[in-house]
Amino acid sequence: MKLKTKIHLLTTLLMLVILVATNIGVYFLYEELAYDTEYKQLQHRGDELSTALSKLEVQTNIQQVIRAYMPTDGAVHVYDEGQNLKMKVQATLEMSDAKYITFEMPAIWPDGTVVEIELVQSMEEVARTMSLLKIILILVTLLAAIPILLASLALSRLILQPLERLSTTMKKSADTGKYEKIELTDKGKDELTEISRTFNGMMEKLELHYQKQQQFVSNASHELKTPITVIESYAKLLLRRGFDNEAVAKESLQAIANESARMHEMVLQLLELAKNKEQLDIQWEQIELASLLENTATQMQQAYHRPFIVDEAVPSHIYSDEKMLKQLLFILLDNARKYSEGEIRIHASENNQHVFVTIQDCGDGIPEEHLPHLFERFYRVGEDRNRKTGGTGLGLAIAKELANQLLIKIEVESVVGKGSNFTLCIPKEG
Repeated sequence: MKLKTKIHLLTTLLMLVILVATNIGVYFLYEELAYDTEYKQLQHRGDELSTALSKLEVQTNIQQVIRAYMPTDGAVHVYDEGQNLKMKVQATLEMSDAKYITFEMPAIWPDGTVVEIELVQSMEEVARTMSLLKIILILVTLLAAIPILLASLALSRLILQPLERLSTTMKKSADTGKYEKIELTDKGKDELTEISRTFNGMMEKLELHYQKQQQFVSNASHELKTPITVIESYAKLLLRRGFDNEAVAKESLQAIANESARMHEMVLQLLELAKNKEQLDIQWEQIELASLLENTATQMQQAYHRPFIVDEAVPSHIYSDEKMLKQLLFILLDNARKYSEGEIRIHASENNQHVFVTIQDCGDGIPEEHLPHLFERFYRVGEDRNRKTGGTGLGLAIAKELANQLLIKIEVESVVGKGSNFTLCIPKEG
């Protein structure tokens, strides 16, 4: 069964059930009120009759007095103390064939004896009224079913129209292989319109991610193709002349070793990027910042024989994951080393919410138009500069992923010809 049919049937049945239940309630409530009203009127007649009898004399025509207070289409029965019928006054209606209610009460007869008076009221008129009401309510239910049916159709259409557009757009996307979007016909703020907007936003993001993925695959293929081509060329050169010429053999083997190392580094960085996309198990702990910076700088200085200087004034502690933060610092320090000469300085300061660690180099600097793209994968500020340094264009992308995991913000300032500053804004609370 289609969703449209389900909505149509369920809403129609629900409204009909509610309408029928309401009408039944109205019917029985009216019946209860009608009987209660008739009984109270009968009781009032009885009280009036009792009062009138108490004032009568023996010679008075009692039957005429009783007839004056007799209910319409009803009767009055008078019983003596022995429960014997003493007097009976009634209308021409045969009471045994009609619905009726009764009211009994004691009274003083004109001769001074105590009698029991029974007032009988025919309910035939009420029964006819209830039958008429029943017919009216049934007709109302049948007539109301028509607008309920039409409203149900309109409701199902209102609900399903955006969903049908969504389904059509999704099928079209599947058939064409494109990221199709729903055409929004209005600017409403209801939930169905929001679903359409959300779908369009999702498709835009999917298209953007797909484009980035394509670009990433293209860049990765290009970057890996270059060292493979070099290795293949030198391997062929080695096969042709390497066994006879030692210089050619050494040059070929050295080139193969260098390009293999670059490929290895690139593959490791690609794996690192893939890993950092996952939610890592971060070990939050209090870290002594001065010791961390000094150890990192010392390791970099021993590895590259370059001065990495940490300022003396350093905040005492931060709250982070020591292993991941150290990896982030290594990437930024290595980046500063590759693109600058001379010393690299590490400054640290703090305010109430953050600790700031700044890595400063005195390199060529980065033109302003390149700053927004520095953390994109394979982005090149200068192709020749990356070839000289052996950069893959992935280091800063990995740094950005690590920073996001640690809730750290990276800010970059650079002046062409003077150098660059990479600042880590580290929250004091994890």
